[in-house]
Amino acid sequence: MNKTDLIAALAENAEVTKKDAEKVLNAFIEVVGATLKKGDKIQLVGFGTFEARKRAARTGKNPQSGAVIKIPATTVPAFKAGKALKDQIAK
Repeated sequence: MNKTDLIAALAENAEVTKKDAEKVLNAFIEVVGATLKKGDKIQLVGFGTFEARKRAARTGKNPQSGAVIKIPATTVPAFKAGKALKDQIAK
């Protein structure tokens, strides 16, 4: 499912126009990104938790040349599924 399919499904499920569903989805994505950038997390009980995790600096290898490279520390987005979502998928 891509973004267009998701918007269509949301619009049908919530009985709103596709344009309204797109506005809501874009607002959700924007809020999640801004919240994670601040270092906060978003916890939706039953669905899951969005958070920013710090990844330490490390060394790696260039697969083409085999040269050792330094990979800098970074912050990455992460999602941990909640129990209700896990149970829904397991059925």
